[in-house]
Amino acid sequence: MDKGYKNHFDVVIIGAGISGISAAYHIQTECPDRTFAILEGRENIGGTWDLFKYPGIRSDSDMYTLGFSFRPWTDPKAIADGPSIMKYLKEAVKDYQLEKHLHFGTKVVSANWSSDQAHWQIETLSGGEQQTYTANFVFGCTGYYNYDRGYTPDFKGMDSFKGEIIHPQQWPETLDYSNKKMVVIGSGATAVTLIPSLTEKASHVTMLQRSPTYMVSAPAKDKMANFFNKYLPSKVAYSLIRWKKITMGRFTYWLCKRYPEFMAKMMIGGVKKELGEDYDIKKHFTPKYNPWDQRVCLAPDSDFFEAIKSEKATVVTDHIDTFTEKGILLQSGEELEADIIVTATGLQLIHFGNIELSVDGKSVDKGKLITYKGMMFSGLPNLALAFGYTNASWTLKCDLTSKFVARLLNHMAKHGYAACYPEQNNPNLELIPFVDFNSSYILRYVDDLPKQGNELPWKLKQNYFADRKMIGKGKLDDGFLVFQKSSKKATAVKEEVVG
Repeated sequence: MDKGYKNHFDVVIIGAGISGISAAYHIQTECPDRTFAILEGRENIGGTWDLFKYPGIRSDSDMYTLGFSFRPWTDPKAIADGPSIMKYLKEAVKDYQLEKHLHFGTKVVSANWSSDQAHWQIETLSGGEQQTYTANFVFGCTGYYNYDRGYTPDFKGMDSFKGEIIHPQQWPETLDYSNKKMVVIGSGATAVTLIPSLTEKASHVTMLQRSPTYMVSAPAKDKMANFFNKYLPSKVAYSLIRWKKITMGRFTYWLCKRYPEFMAKMMIGGVKKELGEDYDIKKHFTPKYNPWDQRVCLAPDSDFFEAIKSEKATVVTDHIDTFTEKGILLQSGEELEADIIVTATGLQLIHFGNIELSVDGKSVDKGKLITYKGMMFSGLPNLALAFGYTNASWTLKCDLTSKFVARLLNHMAKHGYAACYPEQNNPNLELIPFVDFNSSYILRYVDDLPKQGNELPWKLKQNYFADRKMIGKGKLDDGFLVFQKSSKKATAVKEEVVG
């Protein structure tokens, strides 16, 4: 620790969600001589799993891969509810003694890299008061969306509606929706999770979608996993199950990309089997895009389809004309009456927690940054970001990133390096979007996000097996990472990315 600064740490981790806990574990375990702090703007760990309080909140990936690589998931349910996930995270923090590193209510506002001192100066707000931290390395585990509010389109006539309008991200825990008519706008993972739970109390729930989404059902409990857990040591069982899930997930994704028409037919056929031949599958469950161009929604134990078959839930595919006093008027002329309207219309994407980044006082334009291995940025010293997969469990990539950062820190310490940054010098590198997905919540903000290249190591393949080799075992001295011992020269941010 640098004794010359109050609140100075070797590493500052921003965020205490699932990726922040992973980062803390790996740094504590693999870099035991490093000091670190976890700065969390909220008053609890958990990130997404502490923030969202809507009924039925659960994982949309299996917990054998969404869980940590270093801590077995032993709950019988592979698709877990929010409280079970929070219990798992809290136990991890306690068992690995991470509490002493947590700084709650500490919202990071800005971070400035000082070339002269070779460290980051981090400005925070805590209880309305400004505090300053300094760190040799910053590890952003901030997620990918705005925690303060979700995305709700400015629908015509919203002010005229006499009932309640709620976004799932701001769900009131005291909301009484018993015997109420509800309309859920959207057909993504949140809507598909919400609707089966809402039907337990609401008089009726209507899912209103502009266009269909691919949906598949799967058992919430994995029989093979529970068999392994019963008869094998926990770590052995977890490893076998985890690799099985990773392999099957990757194979399914490959099939969707290689044989999209066949996989679309399979998925749509599965819905037809659930709902029967008389249901209008073509209108309500036949997307116009290929599987995994957007995320596929999961219905554990067919709960979403059971809600429809019970006639407690209805799917309507149409466009909104205007909100009315009683509900929503559709372009077809039909009016959906509602007491409560839920806008499950997506998230507001932000990069690096909306933290203002600068180098020697000059602001960094995040939209002009180029990502290295999906975690560092060309020209930005001593900074990494945990960003998970879009086509698999988020934590798989975050765990790889945490291990890489720990390995990088040890390499720098061994050789006495003050700074490290990726350098992109290929003038012919083609820049493409950071996230290769055509979901609306991504397309709305794609210009504000960093870019990736069309070749390694500037391109992330979204392939765990390839990334495990490139990130987990790839050389650090790869010709793209620049290491510097001199603190006064420890920066290389290009003029085009600073204001």
